[in-house]
Amino acid sequence: MSRLQAEEETQKAFGWAARDSSGILSPFHFTRRVNGDNDITIKILYCGICHSDLHIARNDFGISIYPVVPGHEIVGVVTQVGKKVDRFKVGDKAGVGCLIGSCGKCENCQNYMESYCSKTVYTYTIFDDGGAKNYGGYSDVYVVNEHFAIRIPDNLSLGGGAPLLCAGITVFSPMKYFGLDKAGMHLGVVGLGGLGHLAVKFAKAFGMKVTVISTSPSKQHEAIEQLKADSFIVSHDMKQMEAATGTMNGIIDTVAAVHPLKPLLDLLKTNGKLILVGAQSLEKPLEVPAMPLYGKKLVSGSMAGGIKETQEMIDFAAKHNIEANVEVIPMDYVNKAVDRLAKGAVRYRFVIDIANTL
Repeated sequence: MSRLQAEEETQKAFGWAARDSSGILSPFHFTRRVNGDNDITIKILYCGICHSDLHIARNDFGISIYPVVPGHEIVGVVTQVGKKVDRFKVGDKAGVGCLIGSCGKCENCQNYMESYCSKTVYTYTIFDDGGAKNYGGYSDVYVVNEHFAIRIPDNLSLGGGAPLLCAGITVFSPMKYFGLDKAGMHLGVVGLGGLGHLAVKFAKAFGMKVTVISTSPSKQHEAIEQLKADSFIVSHDMKQMEAATGTMNGIIDTVAAVHPLKPLLDLLKTNGKLILVGAQSLEKPLEVPAMPLYGKKLVSGSMAGGIKETQEMIDFAAKHNIEANVEVIPMDYVNKAVDRLAKGAVRYRFVIDIANTL
């Protein structure tokens, strides 16, 4: 292919990228592919900042390939559609979450679980998989196969809706899969951050009783008064933990740091389920005690759901007025925002105003 042909098959793009493990982001010019027959092009309006963006930008897992343009909580407006596209038209609101490709043939893909495909293509390149380099949503434009785009309902706030495409589906998916979505059930939510606060909102919309479990007593007011959780437990208060023994049908554990699981397993009823959704370190694995499991209790993990389920989640959120609590920031504040995120100093998710500040 000649250089001219290559240029004709790409388009200019602009964003902010990390160039090394300092994780510091700065302006970056690059190219994306042109819109293909099955593609839509999205003018990005907002992009959420996920904790995994911080991990990859700073190479916390030792796998990052630079430069990195992070961002997989993308929402915007469709500006171009391919001739074979039938789900979108120019002017529609659309979003892109954690993945943009899969094999389409394996059992997981056939069951609408593309995120578990062994050939998943992530929205921005996380590690060197031998494929093309992908740049994420801290940028002005994104081109994606329509199958991996999400329709954004008109009544859903774009800023508040952006984090649903990662944080939202990460908690919604296991709640649905493990049957923790029934009115009257009792759900524990460990950690009140970007994932945890959305787990509370979805659980309340399902009609569940919700208990927030946190190491921070200072979060009790916001958990109960703002998010409408039914109760709050300080995890290192043994009297509070003992009082809740055997009361919960399930627990969504959003904490990424190493923490003991036995006290959480003790909170579960018979047949209770403890679901881990926090990004755990490979170097410091959690220990799972065997004895509590003999009460027919289950410990499992879950990632973000597939495309069909993500669309279901977005539609459910729009119907029930669920969106993330966000702090909208300009692009040039992103490095300060990432530093604050590392310290847990955000309630509960940063979202970059791409359209007005890039």
